[in-house]
Amino acid sequence: MSKPRDERHRDLLQPSLDEIIDPGHPLARLAGEIDWDFLDERFSAVCRAGPGQPPLPSRLVAGLFILNHMHDLSDEVLRARWLENPYYQYFCGEESFCHKLPFDRSSPRR
Repeated sequence: MSKPRDERHRDLLQPSLDEIIDPGHPLARLAGEIDWDFLDERFSAVCRAGPGQPPLPSRLVAGLFILNHMHDLSDEVLRARWLENPYYQYFCGEESFCHKLPFDRSSPRR
């Protein structure tokens, strides 16, 4: 089984998200309460990578599903909000603010 791709890293020229967000914001607090390692372990137990690119990081995928469910957003609106919202990005495990999606827009929909 291949390991999920995780090309996220701290951009040394930008401040880290945890330095610019309010740690008391509900999404920042919720991110701290979720056992992301447990979710990663559970996902890897049931999701096997096939041919092609390795899967996206579990925290990104789980975070997007949680945000989608919490706010009842369409895929397009979720993508747009993710791009403009540092709290969404932090919740999904990004280390510094991203100006482009970390996944292909043509990725399969739910």
